[in-house]
Amino acid sequence: MGNNNNNNDEKDIMETDEDLSKKFRLKREITLLGGVSVIVGSMVGSGIFISPVGVLRNVGSIGASLGIWLLCGMVATFGSLTYAELGTMIPKSGAEYPYLREAFGPVPAFLFAWTSSIVLKPSAVAIIGLVFGEYVVRPFFSDGDVVPAMAIKLTSACAILLVGFINCYSVKIAERIQIVFTVAKLLALFIVICTGVYALSAGLTDNLESSFTGDIQWSTIGTAFYQGLWAYDGWNQLNYITEELQNPFVNLPRAIIIGIPLVTLVYLLTNTAYLAGLTMTEMMSSRAVAVTFGTKLLGAMSWVIPLGVAISTFGGCNGYTITGPRIIYTAARNGHMPEVLAMVNYKRITPVAAIFFNTLIALLVLVPNDFDSLVNYFSFSMWMFHGGSALALLVLRRTQPKRYRPYKVPIFIPIIVVVIALYLIFYPIITQPAWEYLYAALFILSGLLFYVPFIHFNIKLEFMEPVTDFLQKLLQVAPVDAPLPKDT
Repeated sequence: MGNNNNNNDEKDIMETDEDLSKKFRLKREITLLGGVSVIVGSMVGSGIFISPVGVLRNVGSIGASLGIWLLCGMVATFGSLTYAELGTMIPKSGAEYPYLREAFGPVPAFLFAWTSSIVLKPSAVAIIGLVFGEYVVRPFFSDGDVVPAMAIKLTSACAILLVGFINCYSVKIAERIQIVFTVAKLLALFIVICTGVYALSAGLTDNLESSFTGDIQWSTIGTAFYQGLWAYDGWNQLNYITEELQNPFVNLPRAIIIGIPLVTLVYLLTNTAYLAGLTMTEMMSSRAVAVTFGTKLLGAMSWVIPLGVAISTFGGCNGYTITGPRIIYTAARNGHMPEVLAMVNYKRITPVAAIFFNTLIALLVLVPNDFDSLVNYFSFSMWMFHGGSALALLVLRRTQPKRYRPYKVPIFIPIIVVVIALYLIFYPIITQPAWEYLYAALFILSGLLFYVPFIHFNIKLEFMEPVTDFLQKLLQVAPVDAPLPKDT
């Protein structure tokens, strides 16, 4: 079985652009630069502008907080290297979905697709969109005014809709936007870093000189890791679009090796800049540390920071909208979701139905606006599937030892990822029990209520056929590898 899969995968990878143009399917349009931009642009969202305070508050030591940021970078690196082997061994879009399916069967894969499609990916878009909305709307109000929640939500909704439209229109344009916004957000962080270097040269070194004074708060160090890892989230995004990446055997590991260390270095330098420019009191009392930093040190140029956050979060929304719908598309292609979600627009060659579905759920998630619950749910559920994917690699090493692996990671790395995932799953449940975690587990398992009748027993709903026909005409989509309509 492994050899057959391997032969089919290699055949798909080796097909030329001319071969692909004769078939109705998604094209390999993402370049190496585009792949690096997807990784970096998805990781550098709102977290680095906000999370440093949460890390510092929960760990209680400046030196330890920098250590947390470094360790989080290592976790992201280990996770991405694990996914590099999985992605080159199983070169299919959808990341965790095909990996869990090959190692453990259809049920865990379906539960991932169910949870990711309904909550994880749309919630990520909504969370980043809310931060975008707040930073865009804030300049129109005085410092003492409360920004209306409805204004933030409407601005966020407009950004989410715009990004959804761009991704429906063209993968290539979405890639180019991702590259431009990634460069812009790195430039904003470069300004912060340069300002921090200036502060250090001016003698503002008190925080760093006393970096290891004070006791480390071991009881909340896990929460500090959650805050840091939230800023690093996105390290696995390129695996969601493997089938659209040019030469994935080479470019997937290469993009990871370039992107993750780059983000880690930028995050460490940015945190050092914050600590050089702000006192501990200013850091701990700040809601958005980057804005506080800019107001104090950049003077008339302080507007650069809110603009940088807006650019960063818009790019983050675009990155997650490029990748998230591919889970829906891949699951539907395997019969785990409605048929129409596996169809592609025959004019734009984009998975319009899956993008539309992802965007709609993200807009619905905006309504409650419960940011903290979203983050808790997102982080808890996400690491269940990260750990499951790392475990899948270990299982496939044992069950398919002779399978072709263009890139092979040292075995201790996925083992470490599994151990870290177990810690991050059980730590919040043990130390800070909350209903969100029970709701998360129940929601994941509730997917079985759909899987058993509609997939396992293949029960067909009569109304779905006319609905599919209607949506197929409305969205101008057709099944992959189907004959193209004559008017195209």
